[in-house]
Amino acid sequence: MIEKTIAGLKVGDDQPVRIMGVINLSKESFYKNSVVSSENVHDTAIKMINEGADLIDIGARSTWPLAGKISKDEERNRLIPAIRALAGIPVLISVDTMFSDIADEALAAGANIINDVSGFTTDAKMMDVAAKYACPVILMASNNIPGDPVGMDAIMESLGRIIERAQDNGISPDSIIIDPAIGKWTPEKLAIYDYETIDNIARLRVFKKPILAAISRKSFIGDTLNKPAAERLYGSIAATAIAVRNGAHIIRTHDVAPTLDAVRVAEAARARSSSVRSGTIEAELLDIKNIEDCRKAMLSIGVTSNGSQIMKKKTLVYNILINNISTAEALIVKQEMLARGGDAALPRDAVSHETQKVSLIISGTHLQVERLINKIRRQVRELPLIADMLTELMNKNNDTVFRYSRSK
Repeated sequence: MIEKTIAGLKVGDDQPVRIMGVINLSKESFYKNSVVSSENVHDTAIKMINEGADLIDIGARSTWPLAGKISKDEERNRLIPAIRALAGIPVLISVDTMFSDIADEALAAGANIINDVSGFTTDAKMMDVAAKYACPVILMASNNIPGDPVGMDAIMESLGRIIERAQDNGISPDSIIIDPAIGKWTPEKLAIYDYETIDNIARLRVFKKPILAAISRKSFIGDTLNKPAAERLYGSIAATAIAVRNGAHIIRTHDVAPTLDAVRVAEAARARSSSVRSGTIEAELLDIKNIEDCRKAMLSIGVTSNGSQIMKKKTLVYNILINNISTAEALIVKQEMLARGGDAALPRDAVSHETQKVSLIISGTHLQVERLINKIRRQVRELPLIADMLTELMNKNNDTVFRYSRSK
C-alpha cells in the first residue's frame, strides 16, 4: 500500500485524491487564460482553496516547448514576490522550477515543495537544496531534457534512475512524488503515448511513491478533439477521471472546482488495493501486469539482478482463447501446455473426439506460453501457424502503437 505524509499532508491509497491548483505566472504559456497577474496571485490561491485545492503549484517559466525563453532573473522576479504574497495560506505551496538557486530562494520565502519537471537532470545542485530543506520533491520522468522518455517502458526506466539517484544523494524515500510526464514534451511524444501512460498509470505503483498526474488542457487532448487549450476542459476532466480510476494520487489542474467533482466520482469507482497488516507484518496483493515491472518489484526487495531476470517470466499468468482449431491440434496444445507446467481447458466433446473443430483456453505464465510456442512451431498440421499467431498476440499485447492507435 502507498501511504505517505508530504509536509504534513497525507497522500496515498486510503486518502482522498489530492488536488493541486496551478498558478501560472508565465505570459509565454500555451494556455493564455491560465496566466495570473502578480496582483491577483493571493486572490487566485484563495479561490482555488475554497474550491477544494489541497496544494498550490506556482511557476513562472513556461515548460511548453514552443514557448519563448526567459532568463533566470525574469523567472526569479516573477516567482519570489508571488510566493511571499502567499504567506499564511492554509495549503502547501509547490514551486515549479528547474533551478536550484531559485528553488532555494522560494523555499526560504515560504514554499514547501520543489516541483522539478527535469527530474534533477537540469541542475544537479537541486538535490543539495532539497536535502538542505528536507522538503518533498516532485520528480518528473526525464532523461536529457524534461519529459523526453517516449512510451511507458521508457518512463518506468527514467523514473527508476531518477529515484535511485535522488535517494543516493540524501533525499528521503518518503519525500518523493513521481510524475510520468504526460504531455508533448518532445516532437516524438505522440498523443498515443499519453493515452498509454494514463491507461497504465498503475504500473508506477511498483515504485511505492505517490503518483502525480498533470493532465490539464494538454496537447494530446487538443490532438484528439481538434480544439485549442481554452476549449479542452471537458476532455481534461475525462482524462483525469481515467487517471484517478487507474491510481493517480494527486491531480494538477488549472480548473479546480470541475476537476474535483470528476475526481471524487472516479475515486469512488476505484477499488482499494488488497493488503493485510498484523503488527509489523504486512501482506499485499501486487496488481502487476508487465514482466519488467515484476523485475523491478523483485529488485526493490533485494533480489539479485540475475535472479529477477530469471524469475520475471514466471510471474504473470496469461489466459488465451484459441477458437476453431481441430480437435487433434487442441489435444496436442493441451498436452504440451501441461508438460510445461501450465494448463488448458477443453470442451467435453474434444476429449471424446465427437467434434472436428473446438475452442480451448490455455493458461500459463509468460515463460510457459513462450516454451509452448517454441515447441509447437516445430510440429505438424496447423500447429506452426498457431505458434505464429500466439507470437503475434503476445507482441500486440506489448505494442503501444497497436493498442492505442485508432483509425479515423
